Amino acid sequence: MVSRNGYRAVRFGIIATIILVVVFKLSTDKRDVSSYLGKDATTKPTTIGERYSAGQVSVGPQDGYERANATFVTLARNQDLWSLADTIHQVEDRFNRKFHYDWVFLNDEPFDDNFRKVTAALVSGRTHYGVIPKEHWSFPEWIDQEKAARTREEMKDVIYGDSVSYRHMCRYESGFFWRHPVMNQFRYHWRVDPHIKLHCDIDYDVFKFMEKNNKKYGFVISLYEYIETIPTLWDSTKKFIKQNPQFVPKDSLMDFVSDDGGETYNKCHFWSNFEIADLDFWRSDAYTKYFDFLDHEGGFFYERWGDAPVHSIAASLFLTKDEVHYFDGIGYWHVPFTNCPTSEHDRLKKRCSCNPDENFTWKGYSCTPRYYNVKNLQRPEGWKDQA
Repeated sequence: MVSRNGYRAVRFGIIATIILVVVFKLSTDKRDVSSYLGKDATTKPTTIGERYSAGQVSVGPQDGYERANATFVTLARNQDLWSLADTIHQVEDRFNRKFHYDWVFLNDEPFDDNFRKVTAALVSGRTHYGVIPKEHWSFPEWIDQEKAARTREEMKDVIYGDSVSYRHMCRYESGFFWRHPVMNQFRYHWRVDPHIKLHCDIDYDVFKFMEKNNKKYGFVISLYEYIETIPTLWDSTKKFIKQNPQFVPKDSLMDFVSDDGGETYNKCHFWSNFEIADLDFWRSDAYTKYFDFLDHEGGFFYERWGDAPVHSIAASLFLTKDEVHYFDGIGYWHVPFTNCPTSEHDRLKKRCSCNPDENFTWKGYSCTPRYYNVKNLQRPEGWKDQA
């Protein structure tokens, strides 16, 4: 029989052996010790666009997967970091951890080191950071500053009606984000704003879907615009179309934005805080000339034209019906509206966390039923229960 002291000696020998093996392993392992401590322990990105991935485990597609030439795009400021961090986490969890697409961040001021470090750690693809040129975030020379100031005073009771920065943002999103040099390398983009939520798993590559099916513009929520913000936008649009009728195809979505063949605007628009689009559409002769025409009309500053109606009118007039797509299966929230898949089967399959009773799609203020009618689409089972 082995004595108690004998047991202790054996146990001590085993423990000593384990310690020696661990010490030897650590001393010969070429990995930085920070990989044992976590991503943020001792390292940080050293260059713009560097993927910050110490200790990160890939759960994306197998080697050799051919991604579309695409990126996420976010307009943000340094102070948006933590609301944006939660959004990025949701987008990665619901979609991008499977595909590892890049992410572009744009700001009218340089991003600080902390913003870059945190966002690069969260994104599974590469990150890119761009500063907006001053001429794209300021009053153009042809704008009457006094007239613009009077407009802001008169519109102070309208949401963002008295805001200068909001107008710069709308003008930038309408006509310049796709012209930033960092965007030149990409063909498709998915706009993501801070604070948004994705409620459902997205189990397919939406960019490849756009590419393979020749889709140019995709949305999840549509609604009526505040007419007080765009009283002359349609008049300006009609002037442009009269001068450039060649840009409107016969099978356009004109009837989505007009009830009378283009005489008046019915205020329907796609909510552009979520849009997946072909950047070559924004780069096209039709859209570039349309934006430049609107820009010189002055409505971004003399009224409060938003990028959503500008993008929506352009997509409805210059694209064909088949080139516009509604992503009905993507669960999405931006205050105060939710797009929740109508089908219970889809909600369960995609692990959706949205309340179907809050689905905005079939409500009275939604324009998506009109979209279904114009494209002669069959409405999904159960839509009446959510109307």
